[in-house]
Amino acid sequence: MEITLDKQSANQASVKIKLNEADYQPQVDAKVKDYARKASIKGFRPGKAPISMVQKLYGTSVLVDEINDILTKSLNEFIKAQDFKILGDPLPLIEEAEQIDWKSQKDFEFKYKIGFVEDIKISLDKKIHATAYTVEMDDKVVQDAIENMSRQYGKMTNPEISQENDFIYGDLKAVDGSFEKTLSLPLSKIDSKSLGDFIGVQKGAVIEFEPAKAIKEELSSTLDITEEEVEQITGKFTFAVQNINRTENAELNQELFDKVFGPDVIDSETAFREKIKSVLFDNYNKETKVFNDEKIKEALVASTSVELPDTFLKEWLLKANEGKVTEEQVEEEFPIYAKQLTWSLISNQIAKDNEIKAEHEDVIEKTKEMIRQQFSASGLGAQMEDSMDMFVNNYLQGNEGQNYMQLMTSVQNDKVLDFAREKIDLTEEVVSIDKFKELLEN
Repeated sequence: MEITLDKQSANQASVKIKLNEADYQPQVDAKVKDYARKASIKGFRPGKAPISMVQKLYGTSVLVDEINDILTKSLNEFIKAQDFKILGDPLPLIEEAEQIDWKSQKDFEFKYKIGFVEDIKISLDKKIHATAYTVEMDDKVVQDAIENMSRQYGKMTNPEISQENDFIYGDLKAVDGSFEKTLSLPLSKIDSKSLGDFIGVQKGAVIEFEPAKAIKEELSSTLDITEEEVEQITGKFTFAVQNINRTENAELNQELFDKVFGPDVIDSETAFREKIKSVLFDNYNKETKVFNDEKIKEALVASTSVELPDTFLKEWLLKANEGKVTEEQVEEEFPIYAKQLTWSLISNQIAKDNEIKAEHEDVIEKTKEMIRQQFSASGLGAQMEDSMDMFVNNYLQGNEGQNYMQLMTSVQNDKVLDFAREKIDLTEEVVSIDKFKELLEN
């Protein structure tokens, strides 16, 4: 057997494997004899058919199977022995393989395309710059959250006269009779120029307006109608008021405190405000951590030279997902895939260079943290703690072990980022929530 590597570029190569008869024939002969001992062929007792007949019936398929087995093992061993990091899987040159004459050919030659990257050199130092943001939790943000809570847990009433932010329920009709539907109209979605026509009205009032002009947000979601119905909302309409719905804010008292955080957890308005502030801070802290981590990744990627074999990877992705994705879809999604792959390569190299490892105990703790967050969101966190070990085991054993491997990768990434934070030039900056939202949008 002869295996040769031909590097065609900095990140793509071909592997050629030559086999002669001595490389595969002993295995083929042994397998044919094994077939002969077990074969049940019409006209012969089991195991008594002539070898020549068994060879004629099964020889070619046995040859193909054995050569494929030899190729797989040899190619894997050869790749493992190389210094570079292979990406994806080797792609056989199908056109050449289809020209093989399995009946008469004795010597065989197979070619594979491979994509790879050479050793990645990473310098973690103060030349790499990133910013870590912290959100400032001002009183207005807390007050807005409290008002939202008051509305959420408020009482529904049906006043006689409408006010701003009410919902009016009634019949929406096109003046020309082409459309009619009974629905609830949120006055908060009416623009300022038209709002006056809807405030101070009573049941039985009929308002004339143009919905496409007066409603400042998307018609389908505001009116709860289909996209087909939206096409009919043109020109002048009337709205006949049947009822007025208003939510009166809940008072800041023990009843509200208990509804929001559970019985007797909060016992005063001051404690309620502090708890809301703490929850908001924790939520935004999670968002800023994700955002900051991404910025550190981007800084590390920008400072590290990683040249991916784009053409090879696109071909491999298309063939690995054959029938599931189109060439256009691969082309469209490739930048995201390339970004994730580049970071994975850099993260693994940093972990290797600095002996950073994800331990089993780390995976267990991260899984517990994830499960606690899920249950706390549903208000069941405290009750589930006694059964935590069961939930952890069930999750990590699920998805044929993939859940465990994904958490292992996540833990290693966390450790790599923690390590990088200590090495690079990381600037701390406190920003308002509005500023942070701007950063998220850019």
